[in-house]
Order: sequence, then structure tokens, then C-alpha cells
Amino acid sequence: MTYILTVNGTDYPVDADVTRNLLSVIREVVGLTGTKEGCDDCECGACMVLLDGRPVNSCSYLAVQAQGCAITTIEGLQSDGDLHPLQRHMLESGAVQCGFCTPGMIVSARALLDANPDPDDEDIRIGLSGNLCRCTGYARIIEAVRKTAAGDSG
Repeated sequence: MTYILTVNGTDYPVDADVTRNLLSVIREVVGLTGTKEGCDDCECGACMVLLDGRPVNSCSYLAVQAQGCAITTIEGLQSDGDLHPLQRHMLESGAVQCGFCTPGMIVSARALLDANPDPDDEDIRIGLSGNLCRCTGYARIIEAVRKTAAGDSG
């Protein structure tokens, strides 16, 4: 089946079986590899993308269902080649170790800050609860989200 997906503001014609998940189409058809496959079972959040502004696990979302929606991946958070403040604060705070969870974590944090521009630490923990990190212990991730919310320019 052929359909159009709008990813990071660009329309991509997709010729893919209707049973393919959004993650595989983003990575293999669209060619954006920032979104990661972790568990393939909605448990880790590494595959998180924004679908019309809300975070979804792309491993369990059929690509064909995303027709007509605005899909934002980690690559879509940059602006004119500049890192999004969340990306910059994650680096500056030392919140990135192996980096595998980072794209999904940042995408979820973006959705959180869009919905709640002034979250407290508990709000941040809840907002990131669908994302697992095995390296950092979360303290520096929470710090990076807090800095972004505060408008810290680094």
C-alpha cells in the first residue's frame, strides 16, 4: 500500500505493508535512524516519537495509522542545525551515557514541557515514566529537563 507520512514537516511517500510498525518505516523507509528499537514491546520508550504532539511508542503503532498526523522524531527537534534546548541540556548535565535511551527520553520530555512548561520533579518523573534508562540513574536527566523548563540558556 502506498501512503504519505509527514515526518518532521516533510511528506514522505511510503510503499509499505499495512502491518509494518511506525518505527520500522521511520528507520528503513524514511531513513531517520535517531529513533531506536529497544524492547519492541512498549516497555522501554527508546522508540518514542510525537504524533500530533503526544508521545507514542512507535514500535507498537502501525505506520498506516499515522497518515494525516504530524510525526516528530528526535531529528525534528533541531532548528536550523541548532540543538533543541533539551538536547543541549542533556549533554551539558551529563545525562547521556550510552545514549541509547536519549532520543526517546528527549521526545517524551518535549511532550511533557509542551503540556506543562513548569513541572516539578514529580511531574518530570511521571512524564518520563514510559522511558527506561539503564545507565544514568535519572537524576541528571531530571536536572536537564528542569533546566530547560527554567529557560536556562546554559
